[in-house]
Amino acid sequence: MLESPSSSIAPEIGMRARARRWVEAGADGLIDDGPLLEVTLSEALVLGLLKQGVRTFFAIFGHGSTDLGEVLRIYTEAGATTVVNCRNEVEMAHAATAHAWVYGETPAVVTSIGPGALQAMAGSLAAASNGVGVYHIYGDETTWGEGYNMQQVPKAQQEIFGRMTALMGQSYVLHTAEALRECMRRGTACVHHPYRAGPFFIMAPINTQPKPTLVNVETLPGRLDAPMVVCADDRRYRRAADLLGGHKRIVIKAGGGARAHADAVRRLAEHIGAPVVLSPGSTGVLPDAHPLNMHVGGSKGSISGNFAMEEADLAIFIGSRGVCQADCSGTGWPGVEAVININGDLDDASHYARTEMLLGDITGVIDRLLAVAPKGDTAAFQAECAAKKAEWQSFKAHRYAQPPVEDPVWRRPVLTQPAAINAVAEYAKQIGAVKFFDAGDVQANGFQIVEDDAPYQTFTETGASYMGFAVSALVGNAGTTAPKYGVAFTGDGSFMMNPQVLIDAVEHGVRGMIVLFDNRRMAAITGLQLAQYGHGFRTNDSVPVDYVAMAGSVEGVKAVHGGYSVEELKAALAAAHDHPGLSLVHVPVYGNHDDFAGMGAYGSWNVGNWVEDVQNDWLRQSI
Repeated sequence: MLESPSSSIAPEIGMRARARRWVEAGADGLIDDGPLLEVTLSEALVLGLLKQGVRTFFAIFGHGSTDLGEVLRIYTEAGATTVVNCRNEVEMAHAATAHAWVYGETPAVVTSIGPGALQAMAGSLAAASNGVGVYHIYGDETTWGEGYNMQQVPKAQQEIFGRMTALMGQSYVLHTAEALRECMRRGTACVHHPYRAGPFFIMAPINTQPKPTLVNVETLPGRLDAPMVVCADDRRYRRAADLLGGHKRIVIKAGGGARAHADAVRRLAEHIGAPVVLSPGSTGVLPDAHPLNMHVGGSKGSISGNFAMEEADLAIFIGSRGVCQADCSGTGWPGVEAVININGDLDDASHYARTEMLLGDITGVIDRLLAVAPKGDTAAFQAECAAKKAEWQSFKAHRYAQPPVEDPVWRRPVLTQPAAINAVAEYAKQIGAVKFFDAGDVQANGFQIVEDDAPYQTFTETGASYMGFAVSALVGNAGTTAPKYGVAFTGDGSFMMNPQVLIDAVEHGVRGMIVLFDNRRMAAITGLQLAQYGHGFRTNDSVPVDYVAMAGSVEGVKAVHGGYSVEELKAALAAAHDHPGLSLVHVPVYGNHDDFAGMGAYGSWNVGNWVEDVQNDWLRQSI
């Protein structure tokens, strides 16, 4: 019988030897003497994750994860794993999401049940909403029922945290150590799902973590490698081709799922002559200057993107969930008579009425569709859309040229958000930085402003619109072998959701920049209040904060003032970028809601006192 790790030093010696063998030869290095290992459940879990390529752990250790933490200590000292200790569970959930989203490397989040797990689970909404696979491991209550455990939900019911987490994604309670293989099989099917990935929650009860168990390393599942699957029904492609041939105002809506298939989307658009409207999170699917790129469309949208949606008679949805902000709460396509929906997910593919579904891998489906699709006769419609795009570009240039405006809060002229965000976006593009956008007015103006030429140059967390995501995302660089320089675009409200990133980024050697656009209010919500009811209410404060002093008080952070003009801002950005670690640029921006102060809204949204009109419009839609 294997001795308990707490009662003998021998288990640590064996663990160190296994960790070294893993570093030297991976799974094969562990089975020289046969595939069966007698280890604790905690070590078996780490081995199972390593076999799936999970090497980075974002952790806040608690009383529920001391045994797992000890295994990670030994494996990290051997070089098999990396542990990124954080100071807030929401922050580390966001950092892990960004780590997976930007680098394609699956990490794990570690904490205990109770407040920590609830915060981490709340943060996992960003991963769930954006289809990003991340493991979450929570130290759970014991299985013997010896009495209430601290931080468990005080209710006479089993596996409460497992039930809660199952609502956010998929969840597995390791009540029995021998169930690890099935847990890991279900885990990789979730976090590595080819088109609907998401968070997978592992509940590790405190008393099962140190339990000795036999594990067959050979049969622990590796990372899911699902084959490409496409619709094999030729009749559907022919019917889709007939629809293409029968319409002259065809528009493609490229959702987040289209980013990994940008080349195929471009080939289809050019072949059939269809303008492409982007979602807030899919900028770059077509280069910004491409004549068929109509930019974003939806509740916020753009002049050109929303025009194309409103004038279309056939819509092709590619990798889109039909989110309210992307299709104007279902009212964005008033003239569309039919839909072609290309998606791997049945629910999303069948979202609209009068739909020809082409299920499967997007590139595979498009390749088969192109084999039968006629060349589009859409020149007249393309010319109309091009005119609207030129109008949008002229409008943007006018907004960017707006000189500083006298602001009642700052008591001096300051930049408007469009002018300031555009200056930072241009600088980020110039230095090849990844752009992260926080929720709120900065995000809403941002996806209208960015001019990406390829996918994944911008990460805007529009799925959950989680305040504090962008600044936390910078910590996602930790544990990577080739970190990318990141610029986090954030407002004062979003920054204060997760300011501990100032410490964690320095601790883990992150190089990046926070640009804080400060208007002393929740401007996006103020704008809604004013548009709907004519009054702002409790969305601002009267407390001035010296963010330069605040950030500069953290040793290792370079904090600079962004100035009051575009020229001063550009100089501040360059100075911040020269810093070898984390920097913060504070930019006071105009806070009132004059027309010149924002990028405008061009669609409908089913909120507030707009509800009745929007829902009546939705009932009259053809799709």
